[in-house]
Amino acid sequence: MAGPLPLGDPAPADGRLPADLPVDLSVPLSAYLHIPFCRVRCGYCDFNTYTSTELRGAKQEDYAATLLTEIDLARRVLDEAGALRPLHTVFFGGGTPTLLPAGDLARMLDATASAFGLANGAEVTVEANPDTVTPAVVRTLADAGVTRLSIGMQSAVPHVLAALDRTHQPENVRTAVMAAKDAGLAVSVDLIYGAPGESLADWERSLDAALALDSEHISAYALIIEDGTKLARQIRRGEVPTPDEDLQADMYELADARLAAAGFDWYEISNWARASSDAGSAANRSRHNLAYWRGSDWWGFGPGAHSHVAGLRWWNVKHPAAYAQRLAASDSPAAGTERPDERARLLERILLRSRIREGISIDEVATANRKRVAGLIADGLVDPAAAVKGRVQLTLRGRLLADRVVRELTD
Repeated sequence: MAGPLPLGDPAPADGRLPADLPVDLSVPLSAYLHIPFCRVRCGYCDFNTYTSTELRGAKQEDYAATLLTEIDLARRVLDEAGALRPLHTVFFGGGTPTLLPAGDLARMLDATASAFGLANGAEVTVEANPDTVTPAVVRTLADAGVTRLSIGMQSAVPHVLAALDRTHQPENVRTAVMAAKDAGLAVSVDLIYGAPGESLADWERSLDAALALDSEHISAYALIIEDGTKLARQIRRGEVPTPDEDLQADMYELADARLAAAGFDWYEISNWARASSDAGSAANRSRHNLAYWRGSDWWGFGPGAHSHVAGLRWWNVKHPAAYAQRLAASDSPAAGTERPDERARLLERILLRSRIREGISIDEVATANRKRVAGLIADGLVDPAAAVKGRVQLTLRGRLLADRVVRELTD
């Protein structure tokens, strides 16, 4: 399970938004639907997920009906605030969304679309464990309006999967990708690098396997050791080594080179999309994740989910049982809320937008910090050509040292 929820102000029981909230209807609105169930907890995972023994009375079979109650609440709250608009993206994440019957996911998507409406060409993504994907599942999802499947491959090497406590069969990744493509869905493949015992050759093998799948999108995330996880405890006891940051940097550089050679463009530090001859890579990027990095609005449904509208943030109670109890009592499931001041929002914009290829305008950086851009260029962290045009864009070296760039621009 994830760590504690953030500290914040109490959330109103009716979920109502502040009357003075400066809603901008031109800002895209997205929906995130959290499915908090997993068969097994991976040793590195800090997400808000639960195995069957941790549900304390909550039932997977009741989950869709419970979440539909929050969808109704969201529609009423946003409509009252003048903030209701069609969704540009919908994302089912987890956990393992495909542990639920595909019909339950279809039911939730239909309710979301009915409550908000979907913008033309809306992107609808479902995360999936390879072992839970069948032709029947993806056909049901495609018929319901899903456009994209994000498959948790993580590695093609059995001992690396074992180090991560991943239980899927490596050969099922290809089966899942082919089933999704046959159903007309776009496909993203997720990888993790830097697991205990993983060599550069192991990582290269996983990259080759991912590229051979001919997906439109590949994510590659460095393993981060989160406090409270099984992996963190194993490292603390000396049972497995701490990830080697220099090796992780080598792995990142290898990924960027191999993906670029295969026709993929990076558009966020950990994400690459396949470029086409007529439209570049924009059509294959994850528009939902870009909504987060660009600071758009979204409503997060489900236990522990976070939401953001016009600078206001709130988050739901963590446990599925508490979440269901709140909604059954006709109360909002929100546990807390915060409204950051302009300084905090500026820092967040720099943190998020500096991660994406388009970068952030130098004009948005405080005057005292703009002088540091020249030093970042001299250190090879910021693209000089982009800076001349008024933008801070990371070089490859800058991506490896992105935290340093953010500190220089915000201290």
